[in-house]
Amino acid sequence: MVGPTGCGLCGIESLREARRIVRPVVRQIRLRPGEIGAAVDTMAASQALNQQTRATHAAGFFVPGGSNMTVREDVGRHNALDKLAGALAMEGTPGRTGAIILTSRVSVELAQKTAAIGAGFIVAISAPTALAIRTADASGITLIGIARGGEFEVFSHPIGLVFDDEPNPMPP
Repeated sequence: MVGPTGCGLCGIESLREARRIVRPVVRQIRLRPGEIGAAVDTMAASQALNQQTRATHAAGFFVPGGSNMTVREDVGRHNALDKLAGALAMEGTPGRTGAIILTSRVSVELAQKTAAIGAGFIVAISAPTALAIRTADASGITLIGIARGGEFEVFSHPIGLVFDDEPNPMPP
């Protein structure tokens, strides 16, 4: 067995399995740089369990122009995203209408799960792995990492961003 532990490698028989093909997402939104910082700040303020324990990760779903954010917490970052995917499915919220916000680094499995949700964005406070970048790129996902305050780095599909001097052709 190649990967008894590790991000996206748990229980796989070969590295080929870690590179499973995901379908491209259909982007319905674009984000402005200020919205990225606001999304990260909103999620941090929404982490009630982490505020008590300082020991949980969170995954959130940010919709531009929305008044609240769907957030799920867990000690495991993969579990937090799984909980968020379930919450979005139960609400009937299409992934293409928002962005996945993460309090962790981005592994290939988190990029694959984001593609399965159908979201066109991953915004994380930490860095992505090389395989996560390739997976996001192949899926058409705008991958933003090291998002802290108003600063961030774009690792794939910068077309998902719109700057203040550009018109935003996609409605929020």
